[in-house]
Amino acid sequence: MSAESTEHSISAEISVDLKDESVDPARTANQDAELDSEPDADGNPEKGISASRLEEEGDVAADYLEELLDIADIDGDIDIEVRSGRTYISIVAEEEAAGLENLVGKDGEVLEALQELTRLAVLSATENRSRLVLDINGYRAERAGDLEKIAADAVASVKDSGEAVALAPMSAYERKIVHDAVAGLGLVSESEGEGADRHIVVSAD
Repeated sequence: MSAESTEHSISAEISVDLKDESVDPARTANQDAELDSEPDADGNPEKGISASRLEEEGDVAADYLEELLDIADIDGDIDIEVRSGRTYISIVAEEEAAGLENLVGKDGEVLEALQELTRLAVLSATENRSRLVLDINGYRAERAGDLEKIAADAVASVKDSGEAVALAPMSAYERKIVHDAVAGLGLVSESEGEGADRHIVVSAD
């Protein structure tokens, strides 16, 4: 299947999902902000969630993603792991597959959208909010290394100039990685801004 055909198939699936999910967008946005708020929810495992519930949301997510892969005619294996109060879903392929790269998109934009759709699928099926993390072809692991370097560069700049450094907007999951890296290097970081403009400011105090 061509990349164009794959893109159309993915778009069609996303369109169907958005119509079928009986979810108030404003309510969902508030829930996401609550789930990914900082520093508490980002920095600590969510309490009170049983392993069986996390396993259930992993199964629902896997079924949803498997159907999407079938529709898009993309090969990939789905792995589920539960740790630190979250469900982690990985889609990998033994051989390099352009289709999976399309599901990551530029700067992980498609991956982030697909993660949110998967969370909505879990919410619809279980009536439970999910903080599951989706990774495709190891993108997040590679991105984590880039984020740690960004954090180190920001810390070096603050120590050199004494001026706070504002980083580019990023997702709550990525902000968590940067917060941890900055703290490990002995400086302070805070999240500022709202919605898509939410970003980290690194400072000496």
